[in-house]
Amino acid sequence: MKKILLAFGFLLFAFSLKAQQIQRYNPDTIRTITIDTPVANIRSHKLNAQDFIDAVVADTSFYKAFQNMKRYTFTAENRIFTYDKKNKVNGKVYRKLIHSNEKGAHKITYVAKQDTGTVYKKNGKYQLYTVEMFDYIFMNAYNSDFVKGDALPGDSKGKNESYKAKLKQLIFTPGRKISGIPFLSSKTEIFGPDMRQFYRYEFARGTYVDSIPVYRFKVIKKPSTADGDVMIKELTTIFDARTFQILGRYVDMKYSNMLFDFDVQMNIELNNFNGELLPIKITYQGNWDIPFHKEERASFLIVHKDYKKE
Repeated sequence: MKKILLAFGFLLFAFSLKAQQIQRYNPDTIRTITIDTPVANIRSHKLNAQDFIDAVVADTSFYKAFQNMKRYTFTAENRIFTYDKKNKVNGKVYRKLIHSNEKGAHKITYVAKQDTGTVYKKNGKYQLYTVEMFDYIFMNAYNSDFVKGDALPGDSKGKNESYKAKLKQLIFTPGRKISGIPFLSSKTEIFGPDMRQFYRYEFARGTYVDSIPVYRFKVIKKPSTADGDVMIKELTTIFDARTFQILGRYVDMKYSNMLFDFDVQMNIELNNFNGELLPIKITYQGNWDIPFHKEERASFLIVHKDYKKE
């Protein structure tokens, strides 16, 4: 139970703007997009909300974009900030890495590496579970089970892999029911018959990274919906208007009860390189708190660039 809550907490952060020393990274896909019109009529584009819902639920390409990285050399820049209870920065992690594969073996070359403040415990492990899970999902992931095979997250077996699988499901297959999360499993199924009543849909057209025509489909909590009825406040998905591939995903989640308290925003953006989707930016921020565990506050930015096919 504790492992599930801690892994879940990696995504579930309560974010505050008070007394910050720096501006946290704003995980908002919309900032990378120029919107033609604030809100458009879906039907006028010969589409309806169900078309977008079906695409979100059935999509596998978003997850496979991360698997595609194993065939490329690329540069990654990772910045992590951790915060104290007054929301002042107390730890910083910076990594600039070159990922490559030599004779089929994954290799990481450190171009720059700097840690300051409260990052590690005396035993050498990270102070925050958030940072540990960051390493698992977005760093060691490149030569771990993350890139093996074509299975979607959720197929892992065993207790140690179960909570990691739930975390990956939240990131890569939002909108589906995720079993095993106390009090929240049913609330992740936002397109199901029990949850759909709590949301409204918005549609707009725009341009992504200056040249790609896109649709922006938002699933947003209705103003009349009580906070306790939902966990996901917003799920924004960016579709390539030419192919209907998913290029971006923004998730805003918030929930509070006696077991945990969180409010997280996370954004993942992809782009097409030589016909393959690959990640280009991941941003995350917030805090989370569960009983008998230190409250965690963090934000991070991951940028991938200079992809070259090997």
